[in-house]
Amino acid sequence: MSYEHTEYWIVDKNIDQERTKAQINEAGMWIKKGEVIAFPTETVYGLGANALDEQAVRKIFAAKGRPSDNPLIVHIAERQQLDQLVTDISPQAEKLIARFWPGPLTLIFKKKAAVAPSVTAGLDTVAVRMPDHPVASALLQAAGVPVAAPSANLSGKPSPTSAEHVRHDLDHKIAGIVDGGKTGVGLESTVLDCSGTVPVLYRPGGVTKEQIEAEIGPVALDLALHSAQETPMSPGMKYTHYAPAGTLWLVQDRSRIPELVARSKAEGKRVGVLTTIEHQADYQADLVKACGKRSSLATVAADLYESLRAFDHAEVEVIYAETFPAEGVGIAIMNRLEKAAAGRML
Repeated sequence: MSYEHTEYWIVDKNIDQERTKAQINEAGMWIKKGEVIAFPTETVYGLGANALDEQAVRKIFAAKGRPSDNPLIVHIAERQQLDQLVTDISPQAEKLIARFWPGPLTLIFKKKAAVAPSVTAGLDTVAVRMPDHPVASALLQAAGVPVAAPSANLSGKPSPTSAEHVRHDLDHKIAGIVDGGKTGVGLESTVLDCSGTVPVLYRPGGVTKEQIEAEIGPVALDLALHSAQETPMSPGMKYTHYAPAGTLWLVQDRSRIPELVARSKAEGKRVGVLTTIEHQADYQADLVKACGKRSSLATVAADLYESLRAFDHAEVEVIYAETFPAEGVGIAIMNRLEKAAAGRML
């Protein structure tokens, strides 16, 4: 589907401004009408459609080029909307809702029939979260319906952390974009399956495994966390995701990076290095991109996708990336890098 014009609303996070209210209400009306609208959340920009309208949801898949067996996350504005979508909310899930909603935690439940079939990709479960972003919350209120929303990018590419990223990927492919500035967390939400006896972590994110376990005790890690599986139970599990156009290699021993860069440059390739502020001066390449501070992995998470997109803008052909400790938010960072590199590790 192609649109002659994609509507563009620049809104203020102070949603009480009259102009902002009017723009958000207009965008919400488009969602009510069955159209697809991109909007900011505290994680990344989402691409939203009415989760109860099958034809509207299919427009998400068409715009992104997303495989139809890859389920979506439903975003809600109020706790009571959850009862419209799911059954069997466990005491553990209730604890997590009380502690982390609104916020970057998605929970998986047994679904109700009201959820559009394409949202769940044929599964008997549905993933739901309540975003912690004033613009997202106001838009969901204005729409008045649960909103299915994956990241607002072309499928497989780095997720968007600004409206400009969305416009680059999806201009003329969707009805509108709500520009609420740069997102905060920078990585997609944590996904935890609460539909069974033991909660299972399917995707690490802004809420860490340690934080979850502090509330409800031990959770299981999905065996496919770092690989592809036949039937994805949540977004980000089966396909190569978050990938720049250039070939990305993860380098466990960063002392090897200068040699690897020299070898690739000798082959006539444009080369990039993904590092942090602490090590930026250690490398010479066509683009050396500092992605936050190693001493503060939250800053790495916030800058990761923007950094990967910068390599595309510089037409870099091969990228060598430092790796990060697999603890706390570092688990989420490495999960995204491993997906972006399709497992290429040196």
